[in-house]
Amino acid sequence: MSHTLGIRQVQKQKTRQAFLDAALALLEEQSLSSLGLREVTRAVGVAPTAFYRHFRSTADLGVALVDEALGSLHPMVRTTVSTTGDSEERITGAIELIARHVDAYPAHVRFIARERHGGVQPVREAIREQLARFAEEVKAELAKDTEAAGWHDDDLLMLAHLYVDQMLITASLFLEALEAPEEERERVTQLAIRQLRLISIGRSHWLD
Repeated sequence: MSHTLGIRQVQKQKTRQAFLDAALALLEEQSLSSLGLREVTRAVGVAPTAFYRHFRSTADLGVALVDEALGSLHPMVRTTVSTTGDSEERITGAIELIARHVDAYPAHVRFIARERHGGVQPVREAIREQLARFAEEVKAELAKDTEAAGWHDDDLLMLAHLYVDQMLITASLFLEALEAPEEERERVTQLAIRQLRLISIGRSHWLD
């Protein structure tokens, strides 16, 4: 009996993932607010009623996509502000991590960039909550740095939000340059390095 239940659970998870994959592919060319339930079920090859065994609505599906796109990024985000190495090494390492992630998961990056300010409120809220978690985690990493001595907690959180916002901006720039010539990607890399360097300089002089 337990073996049968296990097989059913695996199949259910596979179908759920099929919905997520189909939706993500469809969202390459449209926003979530325009995505129809029947489009998704047709792409998966199941009846529309099957959708409701996994999601309450397309908004619920969108929230699951947010979790898939951002949920696994927390270790990477913490790594981008690691206190190991000098400032230039940390900045270069952060940009390389972001570029590699965009290369590996362009559809996820595009989905977040589009829906962060999109028309589906639960999805906007889910993205905002994930980004707030990122900021808290970045703040915790920043607090380990000797440069953080004397900083007010609110100022550290403000700096963390700056870093998170800059990561998103950088990811969007790399996304736009995904199919561009190598020189354009290099231009994006150098721009991103200069922008992070500017934040770093401001950080080092904040208590002056």
